[in-house]
Amino acid sequence: MVFSTSSWRRTALLAASASLAVAVASLLSADLAADDECVIALPEGEGQQPDCALNALQKRGVQAAAARIAAEPADAGTATSPDASEASDNNNNNNNHNNNNKNKNNNNNKTGSTETGQETPAPESPTNLNNDNNSNNNNNNNNSNNNNNSNNNNNNNNNNKSSGCEGIQCKPPATALGYKGVAWPTMSFPGKKEMHIFAIGDWGGLDGSLVPIEGRKQLVVYNGGRKSGPSVFPRNRWNKQTTVLLCHHFVFLQCYCDPVCPTVTNPKCLPGCGYEKGVDDQAQLLVATAMKARAAKSNPDYILNVGDNFYWGGIEKNCGTPMDELSPTAKHQFDQIFEGIYNGPGLSGKPWLSVLGNHDWGGRVFNNGWDQQIAYTWKSNRWIMPAPYWSQHIEYPDLGFSVDIYMIDSNAMDALDGPESPSHNICSSQFNPANADCSMADGPPSLGACKSWFWSFWAENQAWLESQLPKSKADWQIVVTHFPCGHQKNWYRTLHQKYGLDLLVTGHRHDQELHAASEELGGLTCFVTGGGGGISSEATPNPADKQDWYGEGQYGFYDLTISKTEMLIQSINYDGKVWKEATVYPK
Repeated sequence: MVFSTSSWRRTALLAASASLAVAVASLLSADLAADDECVIALPEGEGQQPDCALNALQKRGVQAAAARIAAEPADAGTATSPDASEASDNNNNNNNHNNNNKNKNNNNNKTGSTETGQETPAPESPTNLNNDNNSNNNNNNNNSNNNNNSNNNNNNNNNNKSSGCEGIQCKPPATALGYKGVAWPTMSFPGKKEMHIFAIGDWGGLDGSLVPIEGRKQLVVYNGGRKSGPSVFPRNRWNKQTTVLLCHHFVFLQCYCDPVCPTVTNPKCLPGCGYEKGVDDQAQLLVATAMKARAAKSNPDYILNVGDNFYWGGIEKNCGTPMDELSPTAKHQFDQIFEGIYNGPGLSGKPWLSVLGNHDWGGRVFNNGWDQQIAYTWKSNRWIMPAPYWSQHIEYPDLGFSVDIYMIDSNAMDALDGPESPSHNICSSQFNPANADCSMADGPPSLGACKSWFWSFWAENQAWLESQLPKSKADWQIVVTHFPCGHQKNWYRTLHQKYGLDLLVTGHRHDQELHAASEELGGLTCFVTGGGGGISSEATPNPADKQDWYGEGQYGFYDLTISKTEMLIQSINYDGKVWKEATVYPK
């Protein structure tokens, strides 16, 4: 493989823009046959992009894309610190887990049921996709058939109250926020072995085999994307200061198309994209493989999951499914993107302590099936997300220490005024249906109330955490949330200096960054683990070209070795190598 230099990548941007202009003109005038595999997807940036097939083109969107790309990078935005905003905003212990964690009643798992939820116009799909031959009238039956063929790993626990199960782990709340602030039952991990915790985020790729419902379009991003298992979403790549667009999503698509997108004139993968074949196109699977290999050796007790669990917009259905039901769509996505990927010795059955990311709420809408990720807690033997914010107490009795983990929802950071940044705004007035309503799930009741709802919810998270930290008697206090180091930095600094918060675990930026004893955070250690591979990384993963890297890696996860007196944090690259480490001591 020949690696390009950074300067050549920047030069290539000009060529990309010129090629794109020709391509768009060609798309608007050519008489192309429909191709149900070739897709031009909507990028993380603003505006529309052309479909591969002329009969599915949204002409006005294509023209807007051409105009926008021609204007870049002048309109790319202002420079931001990687610590201030998202860069392109852009098994030995399994028995202990089962005994101390949760016995769940799965009798309500109605695999063959039809979808429920509000009958409202669906938000515009995150991808401008070709017409599919499957009728939406048959979607529920098709998804039910898919579910009948999928594995049933999540239905292992059939214990109910009559067999001794009591408490919140036995029955879901009436609404998705019914257990907010709950303390999940204590976990205990006896033994004197070396204790490990894994952390990962932004890991869930697109489920290309999902049959869409509610008027949505197929989640296909590029040729070969309509398949079982995850497909990586190719996003814009910027320079480190986010002032120069190095590779527009529309251009980046040419790197992923197999072999090419046939409707673009002279399609090719330009060096400016920094694309690495075999890495960028299978990032989630590579990271999962590295996790499996390390788990077989270190045997982590649990996984900290910082969100963005399913791209593009979380569970691809409307909010409002009853909490004691798992929709066929949700089951399909969990089976394809989670259950079938993260397994093996040392990893199977381990609890995933989880929060929602902005894409789990919907990315650019708020009425997707975020409540189904919460409901999955009572359908799984390892997924734990009883509410958007909640806590977990963990004891290591034979080693004489304990940990308090606080999971909080920071997605108000992406709840903006309706017209602002439409493709990266949960409250986008461009993409949310006018009558979007998640009040039946205790979520935002309307588009008009969306921003204020999220910011009030964030204030509620803050007040709850400030009330919990002073009560903690654990040796370690850890906060897990989606938005990265630098957001709300003054508040986190106060939590560290006033209440003794020891570690902040985050994601959202699609890379790996370990900030040990951060001066900006008043000495608090924080890391970003947004390189799980569900979406392409911030910069090229080529280690010979680190000019635009914020941290030590692009795709990977973290391994925390914890004891009473210290915590060793290691950044694990997608190839299993340790790229950076730091030691934290309890405050």
